[in-house]
Amino acid sequence: MARLVVLFAMILVLSACGAESKEDVVKKLSNKWSDAKGYELTAEMSILTGAEPRVYDVEVWHTKPDFYRVKVSDANAENTQMIVRNAEGVFVVTPALNKTYKFQSKWPSENSQAYLIGSLAEDIKKDKAATFKEEGNKYVFEAKTTNNHKNMLPTQKIYIDKKTMLPTDVSILNENQEEQIHIKFDKVSLGKTRAAGDYKIEQTPAAQAEGNTVEASAELENRDFETHYPVIKWEDTHLMEEKVIQLENQKRVVLTFSGGDKDFTVIQQLSDASMPSTIPVFAPGDPVDLGVAIGAVTDQSISWEQDGMSFFIASSSLTKEEMIEVAASMTVTELK
Repeated sequence: MARLVVLFAMILVLSACGAESKEDVVKKLSNKWSDAKGYELTAEMSILTGAEPRVYDVEVWHTKPDFYRVKVSDANAENTQMIVRNAEGVFVVTPALNKTYKFQSKWPSENSQAYLIGSLAEDIKKDKAATFKEEGNKYVFEAKTTNNHKNMLPTQKIYIDKKTMLPTDVSILNENQEEQIHIKFDKVSLGKTRAAGDYKIEQTPAAQAEGNTVEASAELENRDFETHYPVIKWEDTHLMEEKVIQLENQKRVVLTFSGGDKDFTVIQQLSDASMPSTIPVFAPGDPVDLGVAIGAVTDQSISWEQDGMSFFIASSSLTKEEMIEVAASMTVTELK
């Protein structure tokens, strides 16, 4: 019996010696993910906040030190947006509308993104209270998020394959620990780099832009307008007025919300594809990932284009995070 007790104790000691500590894994991740000269990856991002999941394909290129290209497309690749950082600045590109916006921004250094593996590594390192455990063939970190959604979505679970030491999934949770966004990495290739020219923003030739104007204008007139409403749960905030303004060839809807200390206005209309931008247009503020689109946020406004619609939210009482919460909740569902 004594021998069995000694043998069991030895097995426990040997098992403990072979286990990876949190510090060991963090160091390996930092060396492997952050020190790579570049990487390319593909992933699937699911937004779980609506009645039905919305699924998007994500493609990322990164070349050190500061070149990025993130392409997000819906399942049919009909709606695509890109955010690009090159030597000239940060750009948001909407190919379907032939529009490009330029930002004076340090993105992504000040706004972590769950599909950028360098950002994930930094989030784990920064959060000294991050938890660590093993689940089967994976390591699992639970750490704070550090992006513009951190008040709404404060926590992320990062799953890492033990053998490859590469991320497999990221689950982003709300304050009730409910999953709101899921990212599944399909392929991560470390060490891949691209030439600076691959990050160049394509500018549409003027002749081509003019040729597209007539077609785009006709499409604008034929498209259906569906009013979008924010699905938010702020007890004292209600829709006070809905105004329809008839423009030359389309309409604009203005929603006014008020109540308590949260007042804001939402303006929406069909995106004007008849006015393509052949050169990048300066956009105030910083680019912000809304999950379904990439917008521009300032201290008192946020604007973005989504599903063929242009949206603008203005408020002197909402914080940036609250405006982002409103923007990310916009849907065609009727208010109740």
